[in-house]
Amino acid sequence: MKAAVYYENGNPEVFRYEQVPDPKGHSKGIVIRVEAISIEGGDTLNRLRGALISKPHIVGYQAAGEVIAVGEEVDNIKVGDKVVTIGASGSHAELRVVAARTAWVIPPGMNIRHAVAVPVPFGAADDCLFEFGRMKKGDIVLVQAGASGVGVAAIQLAARAGAAMVLATASSDERLEKLKPLGLTHGINHKRDDVVAEIARLTDQHMADVIVDPVGGPTLQTSILSLAYRGRVSMVGQAGREPMKVDVGSMLGGNRQLCGVFLGAEIATDRVHDNIQRLIGEVARGELKVVIDKTFPLAQAAEAHRYVESRQAVGRVLLIP
Repeated sequence: MKAAVYYENGNPEVFRYEQVPDPKGHSKGIVIRVEAISIEGGDTLNRLRGALISKPHIVGYQAAGEVIAVGEEVDNIKVGDKVVTIGASGSHAELRVVAARTAWVIPPGMNIRHAVAVPVPFGAADDCLFEFGRMKKGDIVLVQAGASGVGVAAIQLAARAGAAMVLATASSDERLEKLKPLGLTHGINHKRDDVVAEIARLTDQHMADVIVDPVGGPTLQTSILSLAYRGRVSMVGQAGREPMKVDVGSMLGGNRQLCGVFLGAEIATDRVHDNIQRLIGEVARGELKVVIDKTFPLAQAAEAHRYVESRQAVGRVLLIP
């Protein structure tokens, strides 16, 4: 098979498009012929500094395609099914092997390019808001990096759940404008505006009850300072790539909470598996929207990663084998 591989960590230029051995299935796994790959934030971080568990290494969490083989212990997925999969690596390739437990059957007629962008972004956003953020109707919600995959999902989920106000940050007015049809109430251009001051102004000093923060670094301090009394921050990533150095002293007097959220820690549980299947169904029925910014051929993985890191995209960037 062909795959986008690298032999050392680094910038997107480390990618090579090469012929590599086909992956081998196992008793609890499935093999898929990949039709679409969603580039996740963790993919770019792993390429930059993640462990190379093989050489050459194939990076990537999320891919969808047709099942071409199933292990003898797999009884819920069959050859010919279309599925979306999650794995620790291996998405940037023409073939992929994953455990059946981290695969979800795509409903008939659903656009596979939409399905591939659901599990990680929508699953993580849902956990940030509801499982750990305990969002309820009438809350004010702030979504940092609103144009990211998690951000696009969180805006929709919060608006649908009856948030009194859905605020989001992004790096330009143009990106914020594209988020308004998804349920955004007010956008904040973090390149120009003082985020904490803007949240205070927009909420009449109430601040945010629930905050979804996939950025980390200095942005996490902004999130902490933007919390309402008893507010909750769900920290779900480190897309900013900067050290997590924050002062949590302001959380004490307001009985505020900061919670780390890692979908992968519970990805094989019934709760998360069923939740992601539900979200896939809701996207298939048009109740939630996947936003695809751009697609690239798999052979252009370097260009695709470079585009993701340019912070221009709104929603997901896909690779197509």
